[in-house]
Amino acid sequence: MKFRKLFLLTILIAAFSSCRQGSMETVTKKIQYDVNIKTPDPNYDWWIQNLVGPDREKLVDMIMYGALEGGVQAYDYFNNPITPNDIKMILADTILVKFRHEEPPYELYDSLIVHTINRNDIQRIRFMEEWKINRETLQMQKTIYGISPVARRLDSQGVERWQPLFWLYTDKEFIKKLKD
Repeated sequence: MKFRKLFLLTILIAAFSSCRQGSMETVTKKIQYDVNIKTPDPNYDWWIQNLVGPDREKLVDMIMYGALEGGVQAYDYFNNPITPNDIKMILADTILVKFRHEEPPYELYDSLIVHTINRNDIQRIRFMEEWKINRETLQMQKTIYGISPVARRLDSQGVERWQPLFWLYTDKEFIKKLKD
């Protein structure tokens, strides 16, 4: 009798657990967003929109070296494969700027400014994810399919913009779906 009760209890627990796990429903198959890894405001608490310096540097180095050494295939904005040499070219940002001479006749002249993107310029990570939610518990499950380092840049007019450098994908099937 005890065995039968224990057996029924085990089956009920297993059935209840599988129902809860099976109740995950997709919120979105694809969402893309940026996460600050270096706080934009020094008045925030250290952990708000921030990874501690050594942790941030380790993450950025892992992403950059994985792509630059060819250990991880990198992709451009249009999801075409790019080489480590292509990434080196992306990291050397060249801007053509027009200046005006300070003395008459105040003619305009062009100047090339070359700025190399380094670890400190990468202050955000862009994620491509799938989100699922458990309706009963509101627990979220996120699957990361892609990550992109995002660098803070100034354009030729001096306006700040955020530039995703390249994509690294964690699932080859996801890449095929992007192409379709």
